[in-house]
Amino acid sequence: MASDQCYTLVTDPDDGDMPTEKQLRQDLENGSLAIKLKSMKKVIYMLLQGEKLPSLLMTVIRFVMPVDDHDLKKLVLIFWEVMPKYSADGKLLHEMILVCDAYRKDLLHPNEYVRGSVLRFLCKLKEPELLEPLMPSIQECLNHRHSYVRRNAVLAIYTIYKNFHDLIPDAPELMQNYLEQEQDASCKRNAFMMLIAADQQRALDYLSTCIDQVQSFNEILQLVIVELINKVCRSDVAQRARFIRVVYNLLDSTSGAVRYEAAGTLLTLSAAAAAVTAAARCYTDLIIKEADNNVKLIVLDRLMSLKANPQHERVLQNIVMDILRVLAAPDLSVRRKTLDLALDLVSSRNAAEVVAFLKKELAKTNSAEEFEKTAEYRQLLVRALHSCGVKFPDIAATIVPQLMEFLSDASANSAMDVILFVREAFERLPALRSEMLTNLLQNFTQIKAARVSRATLWIMGEYAHSDADITAAINEIRAGLGALPLLDTEIRDIASKEEEATAEEPKLVTKTRITADGTYATESAYTVTSTNKAEKPILRKLLLEGDFFLATSIAVALAKLALRFSSSSTATPQQKNSIKGQAMLVMASMLHLGRSTIPSPPIDNNSYDRIMVCLRVLAEPSEETTQIFLKHCHEALVQMLDTLKEMKSQAKADSRGQTVEVQADDQITFRALRSKEEATEDEFETNLKQATGVDEDKSAITSRLSKVFQLSGFSDPVYAEAYVNVHQYDIMLDVLVVNQTGDTLQNLTLELATLGDLKLTEKPTSYTLAGHDFCSITANVKVSSTETGIIFGNIVYDVTGSTSDRNVVVLNDIHIDIMDYITPAYCTDLEYRSMWAEFEWENKVAVRTSISTLRGFLDHLIKTTNMRCLTPDSALEGECDFLAANLYARSVFGEDALANLSIERDASGQISGHIRIRSKTQGIALSLGDKITLNQKEGSASEQ
Repeated sequence: MASDQCYTLVTDPDDGDMPTEKQLRQDLENGSLAIKLKSMKKVIYMLLQGEKLPSLLMTVIRFVMPVDDHDLKKLVLIFWEVMPKYSADGKLLHEMILVCDAYRKDLLHPNEYVRGSVLRFLCKLKEPELLEPLMPSIQECLNHRHSYVRRNAVLAIYTIYKNFHDLIPDAPELMQNYLEQEQDASCKRNAFMMLIAADQQRALDYLSTCIDQVQSFNEILQLVIVELINKVCRSDVAQRARFIRVVYNLLDSTSGAVRYEAAGTLLTLSAAAAAVTAAARCYTDLIIKEADNNVKLIVLDRLMSLKANPQHERVLQNIVMDILRVLAAPDLSVRRKTLDLALDLVSSRNAAEVVAFLKKELAKTNSAEEFEKTAEYRQLLVRALHSCGVKFPDIAATIVPQLMEFLSDASANSAMDVILFVREAFERLPALRSEMLTNLLQNFTQIKAARVSRATLWIMGEYAHSDADITAAINEIRAGLGALPLLDTEIRDIASKEEEATAEEPKLVTKTRITADGTYATESAYTVTSTNKAEKPILRKLLLEGDFFLATSIAVALAKLALRFSSSSTATPQQKNSIKGQAMLVMASMLHLGRSTIPSPPIDNNSYDRIMVCLRVLAEPSEETTQIFLKHCHEALVQMLDTLKEMKSQAKADSRGQTVEVQADDQITFRALRSKEEATEDEFETNLKQATGVDEDKSAITSRLSKVFQLSGFSDPVYAEAYVNVHQYDIMLDVLVVNQTGDTLQNLTLELATLGDLKLTEKPTSYTLAGHDFCSITANVKVSSTETGIIFGNIVYDVTGSTSDRNVVVLNDIHIDIMDYITPAYCTDLEYRSMWAEFEWENKVAVRTSISTLRGFLDHLIKTTNMRCLTPDSALEGECDFLAANLYARSVFGEDALANLSIERDASGQISGHIRIRSKTQGIALSLGDKITLNQKEGSASEQ
């Protein structure tokens, strides 16, 4: 019985030495109130530490219990919780009769605090011999004037009825009568909770009598009513029609908690479109009205889980505009999750409305200074419009013009998203190319970011086909570069600035002025004439800053334009030569500028070679080089877009877990309609195997066995092994403990501790094991982050009849695998680069393996890390002596893990290189690195 007791947690306020039992007895008998308080705390702490203080029992009864002090009475109640109440022969101590009498007096005490404290204490009491004489006094407290006493009296009756039914067999009837006359909400809630647990039919009868008044009840009582309806309707489907109207009414409750629970209950009661719509609208309204961001995210998760059901997805599509109202929330994570949900619900019926709303939100970001992280929000909106435009080409014509305005945005990330969408729109929407190219040329000189300019130049070189478009594109490029040649004009500008700096000197200017009183005054001042020169064009400015990667993009675009213009049938030879000459002049000017000392870093060899190749292609054109520039580049883009689309659809299917096991045209077999002659022996054999479990998947059994850890040896007196079941944020340990001796083991306790972001949630319980007996012990561990954690501990026990100290068996460590929390995920190349630049934790792992092929090592890495390879297969095809790939995964806690693999194979066939891992937190980066290092050796061993 001692193992069933629940003790209140108490800490020792003083770290000094513990007093003796005699000193404590003297302090409790003759000390002042303050000394008695301090001594009682010492006594309670010593009892919790396992000390035996039998002589203090009568001292507390005689000298402490009669004191009428609230703090001391509270300590006395805690003392009776932890004090052993039974003698060595298992009988109740005689002194407890006096304690019982003291309880009865306190239950009739005029102070409501004393009564309530005793009633709360009686909820923890497990001795029916002590509770039986107190039952009349407990029931009398139900009629007390103060709600605090009545509320705790209901709880006491509920607990006593649950543990010792025979002490108060008429408790359900008593509570039903009490409910009819009680007015306090908290008291009614406790009484109703007891009826739900003790006599569900009485609770339903009471609810039927006041079903029309439920909407006017207090919040806490409404929550219990919703819980009852949910519980009853799950077990009895016939009751759904009886109570569904109550749930509908509670959707309009003033309490957010009640509305949330009512919406969830409504979804369990009915799958009708009206019920799903009402619940979804309730969730949406909760998100908008609740100020707490955590509440918003939780309710959004409920909407996303609702969307995962295909039957409900079409219903949610009708209220997608209501869901988009959540974008008014200032928190960026709430907005991101809302946009993800809305994009999954966009269909051809609501696409126009959604796009119009997103365009309005995008326009607000230009002047919305009060929004938090406006640039990131704008980027999310651009990506959302991008997805809508690609998914529904009919409305892309309304999206592109507005997005073009953001090419010159100060945020390079959002501008890059725009240009990537424009590039895809050029390929997917050929009817809009002319209009989009005109808008692109108009906005080209306003683009500020170098990488956006590079993508724009590629589009101009690829999709400018007519003579007028080619001429306009080259003129825009020249306008962006300014006066040519670049080097000569820059030298002249530098020389003119030096002359102006030396020639311009301050001049003294004297003026005569008339003061207010009519007298004359002389005023002298030095004047300087300043010459404001126009700002340099953006392309020229970037080249002077040393960005010669941009110069290669300019050269490739000009080469494509010149080659395409040369094949024109309407242009004259003079025009063709003029276009080619302008392109070659720009290329040569960039080369001369790069070789000079004017740019801060000079041109690199790679950029120099690429520009020289473009010059050579224009100077000595051939059919092969023309095909490479004008045909193969476009084919590469088409292949890349198709690959990205396929990877997105695959990632979406993986996240939803959609696998087609039965095809639509598969034959349907009705065995009941077939004769025995038509049935083959193989069918009956297969059915027999399925029925007996012989055909069970061996891999599933092996997977479960891999989660079993041996904690102690076979020669130890106590053998233990644990099955580790990981479920997202929780780890459940099912430990099998076997007594391998013939002795009875008492007070056997499994003591565990953790390292890392793991936390034990339960206090260890003591067990008694007979000789050669066994038991199963469960322990729950909470996980807060993706990090390799360690669970360690020991088993302690006493042997019956032994006088020695407690015996200890030290257990092996359990290492929690990080792979249980990591799932493959997908992100775009732009998002990957953005996270790579943002994340600060990096772990660099050297590659040491005997795997002979580069692709084989990549496949081994993907398998062991549970990450997704973002590099398309087309980029990994063929045989080569080096390989680079990007990998990405996301944990169940929302943490991102990035990995970059760069390896090469030398002449001897040995693979070398590095794996760089980046994340926002240190734990996941280090844990992934350790996992890779360990599995490299295992992979090498398996290869050998």
